[in-house]
Amino acid sequence: MLSRQDNDLLTRVGPGTSMGTTMRRYWVPALLARELPDPDGAPVRVRLLGEDLIAFRDTRGRVGLLDEFCPHRRASLFFGRNEECGLRCVYHGWKYDAEGRCVDMMNEPDGHSFKDKIFITSYPTLEMGGLIWAYLGPAERKPAPPAFSWMRIPATQLIVSKVIQETSWLQGLEGGIDTSHAPILHRLLTPNTTRPGFKPDNPFVRGKPPTLALDVTDYGYRYAGIRPLDEATIHVRTYHFILPFHQIRPSRSESGVPLMAGHSWVPIDDETTMVYNWEFSTNGAPLTAEDRLERRLGNGPLDVDQTTFRSKRNRGNNYLLDRQVQKTESFTGIDGINTQDRAIQESMGPIVDRTREHLGPADRAVMQARRLLLEAVKVVADGGTPRAIEPTYAGLAAAEAVLPRDADWRDTALPAGSQIEQTV
Repeated sequence: MLSRQDNDLLTRVGPGTSMGTTMRRYWVPALLARELPDPDGAPVRVRLLGEDLIAFRDTRGRVGLLDEFCPHRRASLFFGRNEECGLRCVYHGWKYDAEGRCVDMMNEPDGHSFKDKIFITSYPTLEMGGLIWAYLGPAERKPAPPAFSWMRIPATQLIVSKVIQETSWLQGLEGGIDTSHAPILHRLLTPNTTRPGFKPDNPFVRGKPPTLALDVTDYGYRYAGIRPLDEATIHVRTYHFILPFHQIRPSRSESGVPLMAGHSWVPIDDETTMVYNWEFSTNGAPLTAEDRLERRLGNGPLDVDQTTFRSKRNRGNNYLLDRQVQKTESFTGIDGINTQDRAIQESMGPIVDRTREHLGPADRAVMQARRLLLEAVKVVADGGTPRAIEPTYAGLAAAEAVLPRDADWRDTALPAGSQIEQTV
C-alpha cells in the first residue's frame, strides 16, 4: 500500500505539485498530429497536466501551444482566427505567434510599443511519430527530443491512437505494467469465439501464475512474467517501463502480423488521463485497414469518438457489458481489450485509495514503479536529473516465447517482437 501522503504526491499533477513538476521535466504527448492537419486550420483545445491550452498550426506549419486565455481580458483563444503566422483573439484582435509574442493589437492605435510588452504562455513543441510533443518545464532544463523506437517507423507500419480514461494517470499506468491480470481479465472461455482476447489454449492462459523477474535500469525497468507450462517449458513475456508513464510490450495485429506495442498514460488533470496507444509491425509488413480499426483493443474509430476521444463503451452504459457473453464467451462480457482495462480501472474511482490495498508478490512491478516515481520526485526536488531524461531507451524491444525451463530470459536471444500464437 501507499501512505495517503504518497498517494496524493504521485497522483496530483497540476502546476506547482511535486509530481507535476517532475513530469514537466519530460517531453509529453499533447495531441495527435492529425488533429492539426492543415496550416491556418482550426485551433484545438488541449488540457495537459491540469493546464488549459490551445494548439494551432500556423501558416508555415509550425505548431504553437499557448495558454487558452488571452492575457488582455481572458477570452478563450479557441474562438481565435488562425491567420498569417499567428492566432488572433476575436474579442479585441490581439494576435500571438507560436512563441507567444503579441504581434498585433487591432484595438490599440499605432505608434506605441504596448504589444511588445505582452506575452502569452507558450510551450515548445515537436512533431514526431504522429504526435505533437510538448515541454512544459523550465527552459534551461529542456531535454533532448524523445527517441522511442516506434517514432522512427514508416507510417504504413504504424498505428497511433488515443482515448480518454476517467481516472488518475497512475491507475492506467499500474494496470498496464501489471502482467498478472492480463490472462485473467482478457481471457476467452471458448476457442471458437471471434471476440478479442486470449483463447484457452494460449500459453499465456494455460501457464501457472507468474513469477516476476525485474531489473531496474537508467530509464525505469525491464521485467518478465515467467509462467510454468509443464515440466519442460515456461512461457516468458517481457515488458519495459520508461519513466514517467510509458510501457512497451509485444502484441499481434488483427491480421496476425507480429507487433511491438505500448501505451503512454498522459495526465489531463488529477482525475482524467489521455491514453496514447501505439503499435507497429516488426516484420516490415504494412498494417491493413482492418488493423487500423483496432477492434480487438477498443481504441479505434469504431469504438472511440474521434472528436472528443471518449469511448463509446463507458461507465454510463456499463461498457455495453453482455452477461450472456460473460457466461459463454469472455471472462468479462465486455468487448475490447483496452476497454476492459478502462472499465475495471474506472470502477476503482478517479483516484484509488491505495492505503486500503493488499499487494502481493505478483504486484512487484507496480510496487517498483511507485518507488521509482517517488525517487524521481525527490531527485527533481533536489535539483537533479531523473531517470529516462536521457533517451537510453531508444533501442528497446519486448518479446514473448515458450522456452525450456532452464532458460534464462535475460540471456536468451528473443527476436524483437517474437511471438507465440494468439498474442493480444
